[in-house]
Amino acid sequence: MNEFREALLIKLSIPIYALVIGIEILYSYWHEKKYYSTKGLLSNIYLTTLNFSLDILVRGICLGVLWYFQRFEFVGIDKTIHPIIYWTALLLAEDFLFYWMHRVDHYCRFFWAVHVTHHSSEEFNLTVGFRSSVFQPLYRFIYFIPLSLFGFDPLDVMFMYAATQIYGILIHTKTVGNLGILEWFLSTPSHHRVHHASNVKYLDKNMGMIFIIWDRVFGTFAKEEDEVVYGLTTNLKSYNPVTMVFHEWQAIFTDLKKQISLKHKFLYIFGPPGWSHDGSRKTSQQLRDDLNKK
Repeated sequence: MNEFREALLIKLSIPIYALVIGIEILYSYWHEKKYYSTKGLLSNIYLTTLNFSLDILVRGICLGVLWYFQRFEFVGIDKTIHPIIYWTALLLAEDFLFYWMHRVDHYCRFFWAVHVTHHSSEEFNLTVGFRSSVFQPLYRFIYFIPLSLFGFDPLDVMFMYAATQIYGILIHTKTVGNLGILEWFLSTPSHHRVHHASNVKYLDKNMGMIFIIWDRVFGTFAKEEDEVVYGLTTNLKSYNPVTMVFHEWQAIFTDLKKQISLKHKFLYIFGPPGWSHDGSRKTSQQLRDDLNKK
């Protein structure tokens, strides 16, 4: 049954992607917006292929772990009796947990080294939604263990994540403006443009995939006001396939070679991105503090 649902999901999503990406490419071409480049498009395809392949390889392990923890469930919702409550609760709970995974990816350099590939594009278009964090499938399922403890079927958890990913990809666009009242509770293209910005005021903002309410509650929300500059604070300027995936890991190893204390070595791995023992680099919060002083 689950294989049928995922196959149906793929069959439905592929023509949607093809249609909206095709429309965006034509819009960009006719209006000379230059949203797309050949190298950027090929990079996004390359990164999503690596991610998808790894996801397939470890899926059995991920499901096995979730099934193991389901043995210890302390709350259960019978989806055959309360299907609407079950699926609504799963959507909200999974998006909430995704928010915290995404936040850790931004605030801990070890995980940022994985996630940075998704943010390294200086372009912003629908195919950037496929510019995947290659190694995220190795640990993403850990954040979903609480769902097993609450009695959600691991197959349903995986299906819900795949379904919400469709929406998460479709908000990677500059062609959709403000969506009015939806901006208050949904992650919209406007909110997600902020998330991909390298503007100091926008760094590490708008983490939600489906809902923006988590960002509003936990202080990571920012409204799109200034023109967005996409990419990293220091852009990669390389389409080398190895560099795109491993450049931040290389930077971590370089920092660890310095003659510094064990505490500083630890912070170079697990501290926030941009942290430095001598102030030669700055975290997003330090950059914002400097900006606010001006």
